[in-house]
Amino acid sequence: MDWLTAWKIPVGAYSKIVFDWMKTHLTVIFDAISYVLESLISGILWLLQAPPALLIIALFVALTWALQRNWKVCLGIALGWLFVINQGYWKETTESLTLIIASCAVCLGLGVPIGIAAAHRPRLYAAMSPILDLMQTLPTFVYLIPAIVFFGTGLVPGLIATVIFVLPAPIRLTHLGVASTPTALLEAATAFGATPRQRLWKVELPWAWPQIMAGLNQTIMLSLSMVVIASMVGAKGLGNPVMRALANVDAAKGFESGFVIVVVAIALDRMLRVTK
Repeated sequence: MDWLTAWKIPVGAYSKIVFDWMKTHLTVIFDAISYVLESLISGILWLLQAPPALLIIALFVALTWALQRNWKVCLGIALGWLFVINQGYWKETTESLTLIIASCAVCLGLGVPIGIAAAHRPRLYAAMSPILDLMQTLPTFVYLIPAIVFFGTGLVPGLIATVIFVLPAPIRLTHLGVASTPTALLEAATAFGATPRQRLWKVELPWAWPQIMAGLNQTIMLSLSMVVIASMVGAKGLGNPVMRALANVDAAKGFESGFVIVVVAIALDRMLRVTK
């Protein structure tokens, strides 16, 4: 097999050439993206940290009641967030929530329109599928390298890496929901004179709503799974105490911060679990 390895395809070298060219010629674009994302992150962080923690929890409970109409779920949500405060992780939690909310805004803002377009154009979705597979299967640590090169350290590269990893979920689920709209409904809408835009807003999106909400749920859960990895590039949040516990072999701190992450994940999942 020596003949097969005698000449190695220079994947790494070509990738470096591309990244160097992008860093040299696209600096203005990356600076603009960084400014927009930093502004988004700063705004969300201020909204979560400026008001009293109990007020934010009350708003979360109110949102849960509006979506679930179940007092037991609301009680569980309230107890979960109060547990976070009790453990002294509210500041870190708001920083992680900032990353999650920002990634949801970017992923849904991009993923839902792309999913709709892919549902209406099967060839487009067929061309996109390998790219979506690559985005989800490529080790997330690989995303951090170009993110650091183009955006430095902090929440912005963590957000970029999170978006790349999470974006396929809303695209696939939106595509699934829109593409599965019954033909009979579409034909009935057309027979009543509906335009393509009216069919989209009145028929396809309402039918796909459960899948779109499932995409939101997956976006939140996958974003939360990235908080520890994002902390490696300077992103603040719940990943930092986990990394400190790992560095110091501190089992107590590790379990404490780990349980907080689990509670936050469960609370967010229960808050936004909408099926209709």
